[in-house]
Amino acid sequence: MASIVLYLNNSAKDITFPLLEDRFQFLNPNTSSDSLFSSLAGTVRILLCVANSPVNSETLDKYPSLECVVGSTTGLNHIDLAECRRRGIRVTNAGDAFADDAADYAVGLLIETLRRISAADRFVRAGSWAVKGQFPLSYKVWGKRVGIAGMGSIGRRISKRLQAFGCSIAYNSRKPKANISFPFYASVQELASNVDILVVCCALTNETRHIINRDVMKALGKEGIIVNIGRGSLIDEKEMVKLLVKGEIGGAGLDVFENEPVVPRELHALDNVVLSPHRGGAVPESLLRLQEIMIANIEAFFANKPLLSEIELESLSWILS
Repeated sequence: MASIVLYLNNSAKDITFPLLEDRFQFLNPNTSSDSLFSSLAGTVRILLCVANSPVNSETLDKYPSLECVVGSTTGLNHIDLAECRRRGIRVTNAGDAFADDAADYAVGLLIETLRRISAADRFVRAGSWAVKGQFPLSYKVWGKRVGIAGMGSIGRRISKRLQAFGCSIAYNSRKPKANISFPFYASVQELASNVDILVVCCALTNETRHIINRDVMKALGKEGIIVNIGRGSLIDEKEMVKLLVKGEIGGAGLDVFENEPVVPRELHALDNVVLSPHRGGAVPESLLRLQEIMIANIEAFFANKPLLSEIELESLSWILS
C-alpha cells in the first residue's frame, strides 16, 4: 500500500515512464477501475504529476493523505505552490534533467535567428537562389552582448556556452548571484537597454508573467533579438508580434508561446523569426535523466530520506531566480 503512486496525467500526449513503471505500482485516475480508484485514492501519499497537469486546491482536495507531489517538469507554474505549502505537501521538479539540452537549444535558436539559417534553407529549397540571386546578409554571433533573464541552472549553462562565442554576458534575476561576475541589472528593462540579445529562461509566476513587456522590447531596440525557452507568457506575445511586424525589434527565436499549440499567424511569414514547438530540453537522454530523478525522489520519500530535487516552499522567492 505504501508504495502506490498516484499518476496524474491530464496531457493530451501519450507520455510513458518505463523505468518508473518497472519499480512502482501506479494508481491512474484515467485507467484504474472506479472501485479500485475509490478504495485507494484517499490513502495515497505521493503524486506523480505528468507534464503540465494542473495541481490546484480542487485536485488536492481529492487526495487527503497526499504528502508529496513529484513534478516531471522544470517549471511549476501549473502547481499551486502556495496551496501545497499551506497543506504541508512537499514538491519536487525535474531538477537539472533538461538544463544542458535547454541551454544548447537556446544557443541554437540564437544562432538560427541571427544567421537566418532556416530562412536560407527555405530560400534554397524554393529555387530562389537561381532566380533571385544572393540571399540577404545575416548578422554575426561573435562578440554580441547577451542579456539573460533568469540566471538559474539553465541561464548559467547558456552563459558558459556563449562565452565561447566571445559574447559579453549580463543578467537579471531576483537578486545578484553569488560567484557570478557578470554585470547584474535589477531591472529587466535596464538589462534590455544594454544588450543586443535578450535570452528569457526564468520561471513563470504571477510576478514574471509578461515580464518582457512592450517597454522592455522597445528598450532592446530595432536590431535587438529575443530568445525565449522559458514559458510563452513570460513575454507579452501580442505586443511582441506587433513590434516584429513593424520592424521595431530585430527578430526572435521562440520555443514557447502563450497559447500552445496555437502560434500567431503573423509570425509564420517573418524570416527573422524562428519557431519551435516547445521541444527545447526534450531529447532521449534528458528524458532518461528525468526518470532517474523522479525515481530517486519517490524512493527517497518512501525511505524518509532527503528528496533529490525538492523545492523550498517556506519562501517562494526562489521562483524569480
